[in-house]
Amino acid sequence: MFQKKFQGCDASILINSTANNTAEKDAIPNLSLSGFDVLEEIKAELEKKCPGIVSCADILSLAARDSVSFKFQKPMWEVLTGRRDGRVSLQSEVSTNIPSPFQNFTGLKQFFETKGLTVHDLVVLSGGHTIGVGHCNLFSNRLYNFTGKGDQDPSLNPAYAQFLKSKCRSLNDTTTTVAMDPDSPLDFDKNYFVILNQNKGMFQSDAALLTNKGARNIAKELTNQAKFFTEFAQSMKRMGNIGVVTGSSGEIRKKCGIIN
Repeated sequence: MFQKKFQGCDASILINSTANNTAEKDAIPNLSLSGFDVLEEIKAELEKKCPGIVSCADILSLAARDSVSFKFQKPMWEVLTGRRDGRVSLQSEVSTNIPSPFQNFTGLKQFFETKGLTVHDLVVLSGGHTIGVGHCNLFSNRLYNFTGKGDQDPSLNPAYAQFLKSKCRSLNDTTTTVAMDPDSPLDFDKNYFVILNQNKGMFQSDAALLTNKGARNIAKELTNQAKFFTEFAQSMKRMGNIGVVTGSSGEIRKKCGIIN
């Protein structure tokens, strides 16, 4: 499970909502995330062995690396540790701290720049869409009402559009999910870039990568699996350093879902 929040790697995505606060994990873009129970199990075991030492932020960063690396039986990138956990998790902050699936290339580029990431990082990290699902309401406008006239996005592969329509029956479907990479939805591989270059990117933000010459060239290069793995490792290390909480800031949570 990748942390869908770009404000910082402080494990705020793991904090549960309370009667007085709706947390990040309950924001619409994060509803497809899972694995929270696994992370709590890991945290519980670590607390038995070395209480108060390993943060949930480090656990999340390591788990993201290991979930990708498992099938290859080797770590795909180095994860620096020493993060501390944040104490704030607000649903209201999510929309401004993750890239929108409706953004065009200019908006995506500007967003990544504010986080210290490059266009190259933008394209490479989009490859994470090789695993996971998307909610129909985040892309069905491309199927049924792209310009407000009941039309279909002309940049979308027609066969793929028909496939998506068979899953998402209307603009009002907010519950159905579809694999972002229907050819190999459970495998971490280059296939996102293969289907992207066939105009089968699910979101407008995926299709936007092909509207810029530089980004388009990178997307073509990343159909080489070895190159994708190498570049993804480097970009993940850079993203893992965004807004890290260290020193006396934050805390080491006893349970990942609850602030101490």
